[in-house]
Amino acid sequence: MTFSARTAAELQAIAERLGRLLQAGDVLALTGPLGAGKTTFVQGVARGLDVPADRHVASPTFALVNEHPGRVPLVHADLYRVADARELEELGLTDAFDRAAVAIEWLDRFPDAAPAERLEIAIAIAPDDSRSLSLRPRGARAAALVAGLTGP
Repeated sequence: MTFSARTAAELQAIAERLGRLLQAGDVLALTGPLGAGKTTFVQGVARGLDVPADRHVASPTFALVNEHPGRVPLVHADLYRVADARELEELGLTDAFDRAAVAIEWLDRFPDAAPAERLEIAIAIAPDDSRSLSLRPRGARAAALVAGLTGP
């Protein structure tokens, strides 16, 4: 499934619709080049999860993991600066997979850091600076998310 977004607001609107569908245990794997809009997408997901508007949802590039309260807690991780797979255990992601919706940027660097069942979202920058989102569900729950996103 592919979506197109001409602006950051459109990208966030798609993500917000997805966020409304998320439950604890859902994992989003976000990939794409620097500046593609992975964090912008997570900001939309946060709105869909009813994360309070006064929460600053920013890239956890240096903190590596941020958690935000909402209808379902949102755990936002960024693996860009993780140098070695042995560092992953310290992030606490394993515990988060059962109790929160988890969005992981740069999961392509360490694909085994998340459950096999997940929704993979690749964001590409088009020549006109719009964004192309390719959603690849891995498992039944991820497929249900895509169906819910594309349904009425």
